[in-house]
Amino acid sequence: MEDERVRFRVNQLTETGTNVSLALSEDVELEPVSQQQMMLEAVERAVADKDVKEQIKPILEALLRSQPQTLVKTYSQTVIQITMPKKRYERIGSPRVGEKLMVDIRRIF
Repeated sequence: MEDERVRFRVNQLTETGTNVSLALSEDVELEPVSQQQMMLEAVERAVADKDVKEQIKPILEALLRSQPQTLVKTYSQTVIQITMPKKRYERIGSPRVGEKLMVDIRRIF
């Protein structure tokens, strides 16, 4: 059994008096992907007909080459929603939006 400690960033905080809900997303270093590449991949997935793809792709590539390259950071992130008693929230230091938390995820037998 391998421990996997994952850093999460607090995205949203909701306090309801006795409970606190935290919306967390994985805090990862993202690799830049060009917007051009993302658009070409989207067309590849969306258009089923091979002949249509072959006609559209060169036109789209030519149009995108004339545009400035925009790098987009993308990653399929793990997202967690945690609701806890306010006392427990205070014991972990009352993290605010943008702060980071470490979550230990493992299977217990």
